[in-house]
Amino acid sequence: MNEKSIRMAERRERLIAQAAAQRMTLAQNIEPLRKPLARVDQGLAALRFVRSHPAIWIVGGALVTALRLGRAGKWLQLGWVTWQMRHKLRGR
Repeated sequence: MNEKSIRMAERRERLIAQAAAQRMTLAQNIEPLRKPLARVDQGLAALRFVRSHPAIWIVGGALVTALRLGRAGKWLQLGWVTWQMRHKLRGR
């Protein structure tokens, strides 16, 4: 091998070792956040599910209305009206 190839091979080995050390440090720093981030991910998955199934909102609203849950019913009614207006304005 010529000198340039040897230098490049040595540099490559140093960079690989440096990247491994950085991955190890990153893994150690992220470990305390693993559980909270997993909960956030579950919450986002639940939100995506509910957004993709609007019938859940309708059934929930009907249930609250049927049970006459006071303030919650008023908030759901306001939410329903807001949702309808938003979809009408968007042309859906």
